[in-house]
Amino acid sequence: MAKTNLLQIEDLVLYFKTRMGEVQAVDHVNLSLEPHKAMVILGESGCGKTSMAKAILRLLPRNVSRYSGKVIIDGEDVMPLDDEAFRKKVRWVKVSMVPQAAMNSLNPVLRVGDQVAEPAIVHMGMSKEEALAKAAETFGLVGVPEDFLVRYPFELSGGMRQRVAIAMALITNPKIIVLDEPTSALDLLTQANIMNVLKKIKWEHGASYVLITHDIATSSELADMVAVMYAGQIVELNDADHFFEQPLHPYSQKLMASVPRLRADKEPEFITGRPPSLLNPPTGCRFADRCPFRFDKCETEPPVYEVDGHLVKCWLYEDKATGEAS
Repeated sequence: MAKTNLLQIEDLVLYFKTRMGEVQAVDHVNLSLEPHKAMVILGESGCGKTSMAKAILRLLPRNVSRYSGKVIIDGEDVMPLDDEAFRKKVRWVKVSMVPQAAMNSLNPVLRVGDQVAEPAIVHMGMSKEEALAKAAETFGLVGVPEDFLVRYPFELSGGMRQRVAIAMALITNPKIIVLDEPTSALDLLTQANIMNVLKKIKWEHGASYVLITHDIATSSELADMVAVMYAGQIVELNDADHFFEQPLHPYSQKLMASVPRLRADKEPEFITGRPPSLLNPPTGCRFADRCPFRFDKCETEPPVYEVDGHLVKCWLYEDKATGEAS
């Protein structure tokens, strides 16, 4: 493991038990995040992005059938910790989360100031007065007026509620912030404002992000690295500059081709078919049925190849690879 990595995920697996069978939501994922960087996880809905976020923070439902691998945060593998130790030492101390739909994560009968202050009381041992002062300071970072401390969630706009959720994730000064679709329910102008807040926090306070999204245009504003997820697996890991100019995996290429361009006459493309069920994913390449480059070897699952320092899970790169990552 590289010493510079703040977060290292090794062979992470998260399966769920359902009446129809076992859902392979996160299937042997490997990722790493350096300090003060933003890793964007791209992929269609249902590919396992949110499940991976919950696996990192151990926010697991009762129907988990398999949960294994390594989650190394700041040099420590936190997977062996019991739930109480994980809650005290990791969740909202080293890593926090901004969930989808901020209104659903806020208690409608409690003032937002009290909700933002609570992690500081629980994890930092602050008094309520100290925590509220810290909440007011954090509100300033995300552009929320201090007098909003005494308001209730229903009194705030969608954009302000999202800023409150970000403040709640920031108040304990965690090293990593996981952002799960932080702008998906917002209008375009509010999305832009939220992304500007996130960029400001990253630049001025050295925050490290794991940003989960299917919005390629929004993600390009913040990304240092891009991981593309498909059917529970990471199929490409690339630096942002290279990815947005020249994606490697056929799925990544199709994703980029689906984005409308302001200064190009080319019509956006679409991906035929639909992702495979995670109840019974195919044994070979999981993208093969939708891939325009499919050939016989795709019936066998490809390894992860290293190509000029970038990682891609595709047989097309067998002859171009400088090595195998796994």
